[in-house]
Amino acid sequence: MNTLADVIGALDTPDNSADNELVLLHGWGMNAAVWDALPAGLTAHRVQHRIELPGHGESPFEPAWAAGYGCLWRWADACLAAAPPRAVWLGWSLGGLVALAAALRAPKRVRALILMTTSPRFIRAADWTPAMPESTLAQFHDGLLADPAGTLSRFLVTQVRGSDHAREVLRTLRHELTRRPAPHPDALALGLDLLRDEDLRGPLPDLRCPSLWIFGDRDTLVPSGVAARVELLNDKARTQVIQGAAHAPFLSHPRETADAIESFLAGLDV
Repeated sequence: MNTLADVIGALDTPDNSADNELVLLHGWGMNAAVWDALPAGLTAHRVQHRIELPGHGESPFEPAWAAGYGCLWRWADACLAAAPPRAVWLGWSLGGLVALAAALRAPKRVRALILMTTSPRFIRAADWTPAMPESTLAQFHDGLLADPAGTLSRFLVTQVRGSDHAREVLRTLRHELTRRPAPHPDALALGLDLLRDEDLRGPLPDLRCPSLWIFGDRDTLVPSGVAARVELLNDKARTQVIQGAAHAPFLSHPRETADAIESFLAGLDV
């Protein structure tokens, strides 16, 4: 199976101007190694900045980033502190939620957003049906106490379920997970709290920057029905649903994902 890097091909020497910087934020329980499936700058003349979420990979876990009111914004501030002054931000799943918070927090710092299988609200509600039931996250939360490694492994299986190339994608995720330090248990628990509790639907209409939201039509964690809801909340949002993909379309469907991203980025440069 080709990676997104194989699809896009060789890169030219990157341009170091501020608008050509690209920040990458991984998902819950993962680390920056997952982006090895991407090319060095996604497209020619773009430079990657792989930022690991608090307590993930080699990122430290500070008490100031702990739970409580404003936790998401503290995580966003931590990522902003590690990011270049201005960049396009690409976030996957929980990383997308943090990237969205960063764009709302510091609009001049985020030129554009690419949000991969991300939602402004991850948990189902009466007025937000395209989402996972709260019981799904509760099961992972309970499992963390008894078996953190096993719980993380089960979460990876949930991410690929139903996807084309599911076995290959699961193998890739498991391999990348082992290449960096294991996530801090408290960071894992807090990450699940963020997915359960945060709701950015209210400020989403105020998002100033261009945004591309990529979904998989077989994703059970962030159903593709979120796409229509996002378009209603922000009329500038652009959405793309990848057929046959689940929660990691950039791994299972690199060509389709690359096409969507390249088209979006090309539009920024017009």
